[in-house]
Amino acid sequence: MTIACKFGGSSVASSEQIQKVRAIVDSDPERRFIVVSAPGKRHDGDQKVTDLLYLAHETAKAGLSPEDIISKIGARFQEIVEGLGVDLDISSDLAEIQGKIGSSRDYAASRGEYLNGKLMAGVLNATFVDPINHIFLDGQGNLEEEKSYESLSKALSGEGRYVIPGFYAASPDGEVVTFSRGGSDITGAVVARSARAEVYENWTDVCGLLMADPRVVDNPRNIEEVSYHELRELSYMGAQVLHDEAIFPVKSQGIPIHIRNTNEPDHPGTRIVDKVKYRGVPIVGLAGKKDFEIIYIQKTLMNKIVGFGRRLLGIFESHQISFEHLPSGIDNLSVVVSTESMGKHRESVLADIQKILSPDEVTCFEGIALIAVVGAGMAFHPGIAATVLKSLAEEGVNVRLMDQGASELSIIIGVENPDFARALNSIYKAFIVD
Repeated sequence: MTIACKFGGSSVASSEQIQKVRAIVDSDPERRFIVVSAPGKRHDGDQKVTDLLYLAHETAKAGLSPEDIISKIGARFQEIVEGLGVDLDISSDLAEIQGKIGSSRDYAASRGEYLNGKLMAGVLNATFVDPINHIFLDGQGNLEEEKSYESLSKALSGEGRYVIPGFYAASPDGEVVTFSRGGSDITGAVVARSARAEVYENWTDVCGLLMADPRVVDNPRNIEEVSYHELRELSYMGAQVLHDEAIFPVKSQGIPIHIRNTNEPDHPGTRIVDKVKYRGVPIVGLAGKKDFEIIYIQKTLMNKIVGFGRRLLGIFESHQISFEHLPSGIDNLSVVVSTESMGKHRESVLADIQKILSPDEVTCFEGIALIAVVGAGMAFHPGIAATVLKSLAEEGVNVRLMDQGASELSIIIGVENPDFARALNSIYKAFIVD
């Protein structure tokens, strides 16, 4: 079973962590395709290598010498090299980076992965493959799928191990371009697909996904298996151990993603698959975020007015505001948006709604928290919504909004910001009995 692995910044932050990575890779000969991030923080107060590179870039752009910062980065890698006892000289690479650090922010940011890729190739006795030659993005930053998969597949077709730096690719003009933060997850997925891996292991510093945020709910259960669609719902509401875009390259090929903990390699972690079997509990997890707003519009005979919804959403589009949810009644419609996106546009949006739609009433309710109750097992399972509402009623939490799609994959509950923690805990306890 061929395995592609991605190791995040915390997994490669020091020589001690990289020794754990080496032990994990060595424990299974099928772990042949290794994607690495730049070294992350070793402890509180430490700096990520990528952040140092950003600082060096800004220093050079300001016309100052980045030499001291580059030296600090070099010392960080030298410490790792000496701790591992490998023979690697990156002085020429550092000199090149210092000379070009001010040229491009993306180039600067990518060099942590580049250097660490070279280091890990030496540690694992593997072939180094530079993504600048094999992973291509178009002018809009989208992956050129066919070209990238074909090129990378050829580069990874030999025997032995391969190490590929994460986070960056080639722009249409051949320059370095980076994915958004956490983009090494995407590289890992692209490598898994290109190498025709049967599993994509994503190694990090947590034991997979939990059924709720442990900062809000005490000791929530681990999620052993979750579907791609369920993960999308949970990730949208803030439950993230994986970059959103990392799902797509592997999903179409049916390659499962396995989230695992470098510091606890024997923990089962979380498997992300196409379809899951019924777990005995109808929900897979809860996730939520604060600071949303509900724009409530009432208009008599709204359902008879052709194009009302289109014109309403056109107002938000004209202000470059995307909506989150759109619950409605026969004579009313609510648009849920984030407070951040609404920002300074609030008064002008409300004024445009009055002017263009002439509603009987338009009201903005601020300070709303949204909670997503997610699980494929909810479909055709009677009483889920009743259980949710009963738990909130018993806790004295007022529900300001409730939205459920026909797929029954998730139920969205809106409560006041101050009620968020109580609401999340009450729903969790209603379904999970320890």
